[in-house]
Amino acid sequence: MNAFEIIKTVRLTEKGTKQAEKFNQYTIVADPRANKTQIRQAVQELFKVKVVKVNTLNVRGKFRRQRTAQAGQAPNWKKALITLKEGDKISLT
Repeated sequence: MNAFEIIKTVRLTEKGTKQAEKFNQYTIVADPRANKTQIRQAVQELFKVKVVKVNTLNVRGKFRRQRTAQAGQAPNWKKALITLKEGDKISLT
């Protein structure tokens, strides 16, 4: 897998922006098959920053009903919390 397949997107949330300001952490949606080492290398390659720590967790998709009796499910995804070296930033605009 290349870096563009591993990193799907960077999540922009209110909680995420507070983490970025206070702890220099960013939330990334990663490919579920990727491990921490691959995620670290992909972030360093794409954003040209130094990654200090990577925490990952698998998020289960929520069960949904959309005006029908049958329930569907949102897809499962992998969340990665990336801690960057002091002074490094990812521009999210």
